[in-house]
Amino acid sequence: MNILKERILKEGKVLPGDIIKVDGFMNHRVDIKLMRELAKDIAAHFSGREITKVMTVEASGIPMATITADELGVPLVFAKKAKSDNIEGGLICSEIHSYTYNKKVTLMVSAEWLHPEDKILIVDDFMANGEAIRGLTEIVEKAGAELVGIGIAIEKGFQGGGDRLRARGIDVYSLAVIEHAEPGNIVFRN
Repeated sequence: MNILKERILKEGKVLPGDIIKVDGFMNHRVDIKLMRELAKDIAAHFSGREITKVMTVEASGIPMATITADELGVPLVFAKKAKSDNIEGGLICSEIHSYTYNKKVTLMVSAEWLHPEDKILIVDDFMANGEAIRGLTEIVEKAGAELVGIGIAIEKGFQGGGDRLRARGIDVYSLAVIEHAEPGNIVFRN
């Protein structure tokens, strides 16, 4: 999607550790108008697949996933990274290694909100090595639900997460795939 790539080139920064900083429009200060365009694109790609829920992980994926769920007219479920007292009915969990925080994290969703008849679209703002998405797919599998596909705003293609998921036969639709990134030079996959 050209509008996203233009924003990444104009406002994005490459930080040490292969971090792509786009917090001015994507995951700290959120450009809602841009999110709506990204969500429409993802919703169009997955239209006609009888999606019953959109799923993401807290926290920065929530804005885009919320708008995508709204575009599709379905609820949003997000995996929490910490158990709260208001979760009841059992938990479906997955252990992941967070690239952003460089630590082990347990993703959890109340079993109350995922069912075997669900058709799930996973949506997130970023994918690097794919650990968060792998954790979400594991939760979908444990619930007995069907994974329809994965919609990602920005994929760091050079870290291989999306390619590993595609090799498993999963429909991964990324709006901007960064093939190479260094300060002052971001190259997108065609």
